Amino acid sequence: MDASLKKPSLAMKHKAFLTPVWVAGVAVLGLLVLAVWGWSAANTTTVIVIRHAEKANTGAKDPPLSPAGEARAALLAQLFAMGEPQERIGAIYVSPLTRSRMTAAPLAAALKVTPIEVQPDNPRGLARRALRENPGGRILIVGHSDTVPAIVTALSGQKGIGPIGDAEYDRMYMVTVPGIGRANVLRLSY
Repeated sequence: MDASLKKPSLAMKHKAFLTPVWVAGVAVLGLLVLAVWGWSAANTTTVIVIRHAEKANTGAKDPPLSPAGEARAALLAQLFAMGEPQERIGAIYVSPLTRSRMTAAPLAAALKVTPIEVQPDNPRGLARRALRENPGGRILIVGHSDTVPAIVTALSGQKGIGPIGDAEYDRMYMVTVPGIGRANVLRLSY
């Protein structure tokens, strides 16, 4: 008898039976990967970290902003007060110093957000707190030349965030922290 005329073996019948099971398993795995990716993307927290605006040279221990600093604070409000409510900054963290509070004040007023005062001596604790209290949100942190690099490092895990010069007030870091995966840092000027 010709081999091509023989009945299919029992093994061939099982393979044909299991094919839909394998296809369904691969489809479920693909959907699971998409769900994890979607959850991660939905839980990405965006943190904008800046140094306070220009301070007045009054010789005081806690000086207010200079006119240039007030203009920079107004520019910050213009940059981040627009957009849909779910796209806006939902939390603002500032140090207790006048220049930090004044830098955030125009934006806080425009967004109707009360800034949260935090001590600047624990950048790692501040980063953890901001992420814990605002998962998937948008946050502004107003720091100082000696704290901003440490805050960005704590948020992102990236080493080598350079120091900020004494006369440098326009540096802005945008740190995106996903629920799963590595954080990204974008350095901007404003």
